[in-house]
Amino acid sequence: MEPRAYWIAFSLVKGIGAVRFKGLLNSFGDLETAWNARFMDLLQAGLSEKIVENIQRIRKSVDLEGLLYNLESKGIQVLTWEDPAYPRRLKEIDQPPPVLYTRGEILLEDEWAVAIVGTRRMTVYGRQVAEELARFLAQNKITVVSGLAYGVDGIAHEAAMKAGGRTLAVLGSGVDVIYPPEHRRLAEQMIHQGAIVSDYPPGTQPESTNFPPRNRIISGLSLAVVVIEASEKSGALITASFAADQGRDVFAVPGNIHAPQSKGPNLLIQNGARPLLKPQDVLDVLHLDMVQEHQAMQRELPMEPGEAMLLQALSAEPLHIDEIQAISGLPIQQVSATLALMELKGMVRQVGAMNYVLARESQSVYRTEDDE
Repeated sequence: MEPRAYWIAFSLVKGIGAVRFKGLLNSFGDLETAWNARFMDLLQAGLSEKIVENIQRIRKSVDLEGLLYNLESKGIQVLTWEDPAYPRRLKEIDQPPPVLYTRGEILLEDEWAVAIVGTRRMTVYGRQVAEELARFLAQNKITVVSGLAYGVDGIAHEAAMKAGGRTLAVLGSGVDVIYPPEHRRLAEQMIHQGAIVSDYPPGTQPESTNFPPRNRIISGLSLAVVVIEASEKSGALITASFAADQGRDVFAVPGNIHAPQSKGPNLLIQNGARPLLKPQDVLDVLHLDMVQEHQAMQRELPMEPGEAMLLQALSAEPLHIDEIQAISGLPIQQVSATLALMELKGMVRQVGAMNYVLARESQSVYRTEDDE
């Protein structure tokens, strides 16, 4: 049986998230062994009786081969922590989703992404800014991430695609359950110019409780989050909060102090968010002027196994080359040569005295919108 089948199976078990996935891997070594484990062994791995009972119930009712066939027939891909294609930025957040379901494709170039979020009840001003910003980002090869909702989200997705760019939509439902249904055509187009993404299994309906957690994925996929218009208690501000916790930059579009749609962004600015006065601000703050050159370099110089090992060792904190060598276990000559190549790719930076940090364009893979 394909190993990812067991990741999918555990994703169907209520009560098993990132922490318990990690616990199962630590206890059993792999998820196939965990899936076939006895009741008492699962309890000893730290699971509650209720969760173990859920596992046993689903184990009896799910045909793993049929599950894989059903996903394939619907054009749904599955990415797990073990997949090289799992988004590197998302994997750096705290408790990244163990399983991602996608329709479309998440590409390496989508590492350069900015989220645009805001209210469903946008003003003419909000629409204008969303269109202008998404178009500008797309023209500069920056992927636009949002939540496919009415209002700012939908406008951002649409404007990015009209400009010939890429866009990712993160859903609070299964990727086969498009919400709102009026955005089905937009979603289908997005499959060819990006991807629809969810950590909820196919068939999951858009319950209101699903949306706040999905916002951590919107910010996790992105270098920064831009809030255009939002109320003080909107989902967009939840996304901004996740972004701040994840070390992402937060931008907010200032607005009329009397307009309810501007209360959220104005509050963010008051609390330290960067005011977005023009689209170029995003490129300037994030140093994204050379994105096309970095993307071309990555395509020409694909990641080597040694690079992946060094990425695990590096973070935003400076680390001396000798420490990097000790952590990776690679010969010092190989570490030195690999770091030099990674600098050319824009993956790492030397910050003096042979100390290295991850460049913003290539953050470590192992650190872990609309009104709802």
